[in-house]
Amino acid sequence: MAAIELDGVTKRFGDVTAVDGLDLTVAEGEVFGFLGPNGAGKSTTINVLLDFVRPTEGSVRVLGMDPQRESVAVRERTGVLPEGFSVYDRLTGHEHLEFAIESKDADADPDALLERVGLAGDGDRKAGGYSKGMAQRLALGMALVGDPDLLILDEPSSGLDPAGAKEMREIVREEADRGATVFFSSHVLGQVEAVCDSVGILREGKLVARDSIRGLREAVGTGATLEITAEGVTDDQLDAVRDLDGVDAATTDGTVVTVQCDPEAKTAVIGTLEDAGVVVDDFATRESSLEDLFLAYTEGDAPGASEAADSEVEA
Repeated sequence: MAAIELDGVTKRFGDVTAVDGLDLTVAEGEVFGFLGPNGAGKSTTINVLLDFVRPTEGSVRVLGMDPQRESVAVRERTGVLPEGFSVYDRLTGHEHLEFAIESKDADADPDALLERVGLAGDGDRKAGGYSKGMAQRLALGMALVGDPDLLILDEPSSGLDPAGAKEMREIVREEADRGATVFFSSHVLGQVEAVCDSVGILREGKLVARDSIRGLREAVGTGATLEITAEGVTDDQLDAVRDLDGVDAATTDGTVVTVQCDPEAKTAVIGTLEDAGVVVDDFATRESSLEDLFLAYTEGDAPGASEAADSEVEA
């Protein structure tokens, strides 16, 4: 069974179409990254999953249930960390968790949850005195109450320092190992790349890509960047590299040769330079980052974008 199924979901607010014919399936146990620029429709999609807003068209299934008809049951099995979570200033961290535990009728230890999210020793402080990062940790602790089957995390690393972001990633992986599904929306692309099994990219309310990060790289065809430490490379030697199959560009700053190429062409590039008398001191490969892919799909006409969206993994 899929944890999330959206079939032809459209949501209009007057003349504005926030989500446009969205088809999306997220498998049970998957860590799914949901990406898109501001205004792409990510928050509206999350609100549809939680029945905070209802679609104009299309159908929604969450954990095998219709959230419109079974919203209470869906929320009992779902942990949510909303973007911009606000604490209750006069309640302690401990009282926040006790409230969440009572609301879900869960058997959970608030002290253990506080320790898990890095707030051990701060549970008796009023949350109004928490920093933004501490409030974010508290919200994550509340989302974890009751060992939910589905975690919806909207910008979960907001306000966290690098250590806190690392702890958050570890918790996400622990929850996935437990069998939970994680729906992870974030602008911090490095966080997404570090924890997600696959990603979907939303643009103007439409899903323009859905695949693993490796699959997106192959679909976009951004290849790899090969950086070669070698001094004194001439234009003729660079031209020999540029003439190779699979090479898109080659430049040098005098000490480093930078080559945009298919991964399969790396050996030929280095061999061509050495055959031309170049002394290669070192080399390294940098694959296209998730940020490169994100910009290709959201700001340009990414080759293969439609194929990537069509490659959505069914449960």
